[in-house]
Amino acid sequence: MRSDQMKRGIERAPHRSLFKALGLTDQEIARPMIGIANSANEVIPGHLHLHQISNAVKAGIRMAGGTPLEFFTIGICDGIIMGHEGMKYSLSSRELIADSVESMAMAYPFDGLVLIPNCDKIIPGMMMAAARLNLPTLLVSGGPMLAGEWKGKEIDLATLFEAVGKTKSGTLSLDELKEMEECACPGIGSCAGMFTANSMNCLSEVLGLALPYNGTIPAVSADRIRLAKESGMKVMELVRKNLLPSKILTRKAFENAITVDMAFGGSTNTSLHLPAIAREAGIPLPLQTFNKISDRTPHLCNMSPAGPYHLQDLHRAGGIPALMSELNQKKLLHGEALTVTGKTVSENIKGKKSFDLEVIRPIDNPYHPVGGLVFLFGNLAPEGAVVKRSAVDETMLKHRGPARVFESEEEALKVILNRRMKKGEVIVIRYEGPKGGPGFREMLAPTSAIVGVGMDKDVALLTDGRFSGASRGAAIGHVSPEAAAGGPIAVVQHGDLIEIDIPRKRLNLLISAKELKKRLSQWKPPKKELKGYLRRYAKMVTSAHTGAIFED
Repeated sequence: MRSDQMKRGIERAPHRSLFKALGLTDQEIARPMIGIANSANEVIPGHLHLHQISNAVKAGIRMAGGTPLEFFTIGICDGIIMGHEGMKYSLSSRELIADSVESMAMAYPFDGLVLIPNCDKIIPGMMMAAARLNLPTLLVSGGPMLAGEWKGKEIDLATLFEAVGKTKSGTLSLDELKEMEECACPGIGSCAGMFTANSMNCLSEVLGLALPYNGTIPAVSADRIRLAKESGMKVMELVRKNLLPSKILTRKAFENAITVDMAFGGSTNTSLHLPAIAREAGIPLPLQTFNKISDRTPHLCNMSPAGPYHLQDLHRAGGIPALMSELNQKKLLHGEALTVTGKTVSENIKGKKSFDLEVIRPIDNPYHPVGGLVFLFGNLAPEGAVVKRSAVDETMLKHRGPARVFESEEEALKVILNRRMKKGEVIVIRYEGPKGGPGFREMLAPTSAIVGVGMDKDVALLTDGRFSGASRGAAIGHVSPEAAAGGPIAVVQHGDLIEIDIPRKRLNLLISAKELKKRLSQWKPPKKELKGYLRRYAKMVTSAHTGAIFED
């Protein structure tokens, strides 16, 4: 056993003494030791109950003959830090989480790992660590929040962000906003739509690192506790069989994940996280791969924020296994890919079907014939930009308009909320990328404000920053290279015409090549006074097309 390095032999008597100081018996010390990376805290609604999940995992490990040893990571809630300086620490925390799990699993040579995340950057951070460490590893999340209800309609956090814009524009009263505030987030769990957290929790199943239904069982369900116990037992099987992430996180697994992502119209942030996880597994995953798969994958689930359905609806309809089974009707998945169940994808989804043909559409009756995300290229984004095509109104799929340039999210938000935009404009927000922010802030506030003031069919938003999975409208993010790296977005001027052509995957600044070259030659990076972690992060991080990974 790997853990024998710290517990076996005469020389390890002092080490065993320290374990006994924890209350462990000789029998417990002799068993396989399983590290549990738990991100529980009292700040995130999706993480408040993760101690309960961890206790269930521990029970499963003990039932299967192992000794669980729990440690903790940080966790940040994108919803609470949205729209202020705190958002600079969201994506940047992903690397800290990966490094902390690596540090604990290398300092203490565990025989296996169970990862317990639930929200936003914690999930990919832990999966990056799993790929890097290559120990028998299984992930079990805390599960999605139930949707709220207001005036007979299901609502969620995205609804409330959009309600702010409606209140500012006078179409919603302060009393109504207060009523929505009370019920949009009814309890524990990751926010109810197909936002970043739920997208990644669902994709953990598809990648093969989590048991089926990990992404959709509601946080409040007893099924979630049973899943955690089963995960604890299953990790012991992985240890016995030495089934490693390197055998699971293959190119075929990542292609499956992109396929399912396109079918359920996931968060644009998956295009950051999947390449980052793949890189840890030694697999290049360029953005062109996403476009190739998107073009052949029908969009089958109309999930919030683009549509009316929430994770509880998807679970009721059969969950990710039912969606994968539908996709496999046209052989769109690599069925031979291995998973932590010890079985292949084809074996896991055999006989699964949709119980609601609106929540999971049949393969021959999709919401859209192509996938939910698309990546744009052109002289304004030589290395790519991303848009959630499934959340864009048909009238905005092609758009040409004058640029309205802002140097930060805050500047743009004031103009949007005060309705000082003109129809047809392309709002450009720059210096919000991984290096320029620094920290690559999500911009749910501006996108929701545009929807809230009723201009999502009139203006586009373009940024080297990123968007929340809850964003919708003609919002194009991750423009690469970013402004702080000298990308073309840095030299866009007020009034420049910008052409957006989502069907043709094009994004262009309509000036001559000579003029663009001249502007770039005269550009100088703005100076920012940074300190602490963000200073180090800004020096090391790369643009979005890489997954915002650190430079080697």
